Amino acid sequence: MSKADFESSVPLTAMPRASDVDMDLTHGERIEVKIAEARPPANQPKKITIPAIIIIPIWMACSITVILYNKYVFSNLNFPFPTFLTTWHLAFSAVATRVLQRTTTLVDGARDIEMSRERWIRSILPIGALFSGSLILSNYAYLSLSVSFIQMLKAFNPVAILLISFAFKIQEPNSRLLAIVVMISTGCALAAYGEVHFEMFGFLCQCAAIAFEASRLVMIQLLLHGLKMDPIVSLHYYAPVCAVINAVIIPFTEGLEPFYALHRVGLLVLVTNAGMAFALNVAAVFLISVGSGLILTLAGVAKDILLISGSVIAFGSKITALQVFGYSISLGGLIMFKTTGGK
Repeated sequence: MSKADFESSVPLTAMPRASDVDMDLTHGERIEVKIAEARPPANQPKKITIPAIIIIPIWMACSITVILYNKYVFSNLNFPFPTFLTTWHLAFSAVATRVLQRTTTLVDGARDIEMSRERWIRSILPIGALFSGSLILSNYAYLSLSVSFIQMLKAFNPVAILLISFAFKIQEPNSRLLAIVVMISTGCALAAYGEVHFEMFGFLCQCAAIAFEASRLVMIQLLLHGLKMDPIVSLHYYAPVCAVINAVIIPFTEGLEPFYALHRVGLLVLVTNAGMAFALNVAAVFLISVGSGLILTLAGVAKDILLISGSVIAFGSKITALQVFGYSISLGGLIMFKTTGGK
């Protein structure tokens, strides 16, 4: 997974370091001037860094756990209310980011962003609405499709991004990009054709979720160009917006049924489920600060393969040889897309 894969994420960059400066003065004398690095205030906590060899497995574990945990809640615990669960996750994240803002340096990036009312209305609100739609629709897909099949369909994300970019003339098509589109599209089509338990409603929900997500990423490039927002800072702004939007949608999609069915999951499951989803975003912050584009791409591919394998083991999902072949083609196109920066 590349750095661009983290919705609205920009790699954390270190502050410029002062270096030794050689200066030639008027009489040819050479004086070496050393500039000491500025020391942070004594009461300011230091930035935490985690080695790549540690954070990559943590991020992979969190990502896999979140998806399998959600599927477990929907299917095994008989709690088929994606809008409610997504709303709960976002409300939890909205509170958690504000706690982190007061207690850690993880949300310090928010201080560098001038969030005016006009920018909030023109940027955060529409992007948050697309984010909300993407989360709800993708979770609805889990009600009827297997985790492994959904993961294969998600490989189509780069194609959706490229097609939207082409349509709005944000990016010009070239032979490399067209080859990537053909590779990924062919692979996804083979994976869909080879699906044993194909269900049209779930398939359409996932396709719509991909369209929403691709639109969101393109809008971030257009509306938030130049702003440095890592996953936690993004969540700090988007989570409250999405939580309110979802809460408004709940009465029209699920009504009061989720509240009557809360006893099926219990408080412990709700808290740990939302906590794991939030932990994934925290892990993403550390991940993008230590990994190169190639390392992140390979980590993402490995995570997807492990997730599909975990789905087969945990839920007995069936995958066919045609799906494996198709998904392999999609992964090839996906790696091409990410290692070339989508150009």
